[in-house]
This record gives sequence, C-alpha cells and structure tokens, in this order.
Amino acid sequence: MKDVGTDVIQSRPVDSPTRFGYRVAGNVQKPFGLLLFATEPQFIKRAVAAGVDGVIVDCEYLGKEARQAGADTEINHHTFADVRRVRACTSARVLCRINRYGDITAGEVEQAIAAGADEILLPMVQTAAEVECVLGQVGGRCGVGILVETLPALSILEELGRLPLSRVYLGLNDLGIARKTPNIFTAVADGTLEYVRRHFRVPFGFGGVTLPERGYPIPCQLLMGELSRLNCSFTFLRRSFWNDTHGRDLNVEVPRIRAALHAADQRPAALVARDRVALYEAIAAWQPVSASRGPGKSADMLSRS
Repeated sequence: MKDVGTDVIQSRPVDSPTRFGYRVAGNVQKPFGLLLFATEPQFIKRAVAAGVDGVIVDCEYLGKEARQAGADTEINHHTFADVRRVRACTSARVLCRINRYGDITAGEVEQAIAAGADEILLPMVQTAAEVECVLGQVGGRCGVGILVETLPALSILEELGRLPLSRVYLGLNDLGIARKTPNIFTAVADGTLEYVRRHFRVPFGFGGVTLPERGYPIPCQLLMGELSRLNCSFTFLRRSFWNDTHGRDLNVEVPRIRAALHAADQRPAALVARDRVALYEAIAAWQPVSASRGPGKSADMLSRS
C-alpha cells in the first residue's frame, strides 16, 4: 500500500461468509457478536436477555474532544466504577475501552482487570510495540483487542495481524478524520476497509447496526450486507440502537436484527453485488450537512469510534 491517505486502495475478494460466524481452529464457528455500549444495569439485563452478546464500557476520553471537534460523535466519560457495576449485573462478556497508549496505560489496564473486564480495547493504535506492551502487561488475564483508526496503523497491518489479539475493530470516524476524506464512510467504499480486513484472522468488525429498516445516512441493511460480504464477526450497538429501540420490546427487536443479519448472509451472489453497488452509491451521495463541520463528520449510526 503506497499511500494511506485519501488514495483508493484496490478492493480484493475476501473469504466467503460463514453464516455470520468467524472461523477458529477446526473450522468451528462462533455466532456473530452484538456488543452494546452501556452502563445502566437494568437496560443491560434486558438487552442481554434479548440476545446481546457483550457490553462495552467506554473509558476513552483523553484528547477525544479536540480530535473529533466539529464531528457529531458521542464521547463518553465512563469510569472503572462503571466497569465494576456492569460486571456485577451480567454474566455476558464485559469489554473496557481504555485511553490510547501512554503514561497512564499500565494503570488503566490494572484497573480494568481488577474491575472485572473480560477484554480490553486499545484505541488509536500507532505501533505494534505499544500493543505488545499491553499484551505483555495483561499476561493472559483478559483479552486484548485493538481499534485500527490511525494512519500509522494502516502501515503496520502485517505486524498487527501476527499479534494474539481477541478482536480488531476499524474505527471509521477517527480514520476518516485522519485521512481527511469527504465523509467517514469513504473507507468502506474505496477499498480501505476490505484491505484492512484481509490482514486479520481474529474476530473483525466495523461500524454499527440498529433496526434493519433504520439507519442514516446509510441504510442499516446495506451495512449489514457489507458486514456479511467481508465475513465480519461482530459490530457495535450504540446511540442509534438506543434511540431506535426506545419504548420497544428488546425481546422482539434484537432477534429482528439477528434475522436481518442472517438474511444478509443468505443472499445469492447477484444480490450481494447489487447491494454493494447500492451501498457505494449511498456513500458517494452523502455529504455532511454543514461544510463547517469539516471532513470526517459523523453520522448517527457510526458515532462510536
């Protein structure tokens, strides 16, 4: 890859979908993961009972307001006390996104583990060495996942792909800001997402989903189709999911999301190709409402990275 800026990265085929699971040793498949950003115990209990697989407590905040200034993103200020509260209310997998690697990382890793996190998510990765440091400190006590969302990370994908990670997530918001692209979905349409996907054999995800008939500016069903085409194995439920399910029965709505994901995985090749064209056309047609917001303005469905 010659340029990790705004140049188009040539798209190449990826492995065929596997019933919305991901391959592990012996071709055993695990179900597609729906990971909810939340800290409210009663909502978490209802969501997990309805079929949500895990809960993310978002302790990343340092430098985020300045980095995402003018973008319609959601910046949380969750704490390690929130991790403990979430851990106490559910047996589902609990993930904790800490701040980017730096002087406080060692302390945050210990706090997250002590609070009961099953997995730590390291954002804004710049080098393989910083990920290796976190892996070394964790020492197998919990999983370690990363977010690929910086230009330096795009240049070291082979190194990152060799690390024993629990998962990898492509952060469209921060990557779009870094690349100065017309909108945050450009990485989906120009081949960057697919290029990154090919480097990892661990669970991989991007974006987020909500109710199948919702989603702005990109219809959710089209994003579900791309999750399937790229053989992704998890995604996030966040602000749009919260808004769209307000007042609704999660025992109905979460299974509807899963049914739509399954339907995307069952599409014939012709429909996969048609949906892919429709997705790329929708991305090309969408522009930020206000030019003053600048490149990388978020959209509701993806306001999570």
